Amino acid sequence: MGGDRQLELYGLVADRLKEAHTRVRSLQVPEHVRMALSRKLLVITAAAKHDLAAAARRLDRFMKDLDDY
Repeated sequence: MGGDRQLELYGLVADRLKEAHTRVRSLQVPEHVRMALSRKLLVITAAAKHDLAAAARRLDRFMKDLDDY
């Protein structure tokens, strides 16, 4: 059972990461801002390899922050 939930969470995080990358690419912001946002996404992606639940929470906050752009 736990493995199924973990696999489901991996899929959810992967889909959200794709969405976040798409949103960052489409933002009308200076290049240095886009690069900073991309670096944050890379950190979240790396964190997902070690602590998926924490990375999912960080990704949720990141997506909410993107709404401010």
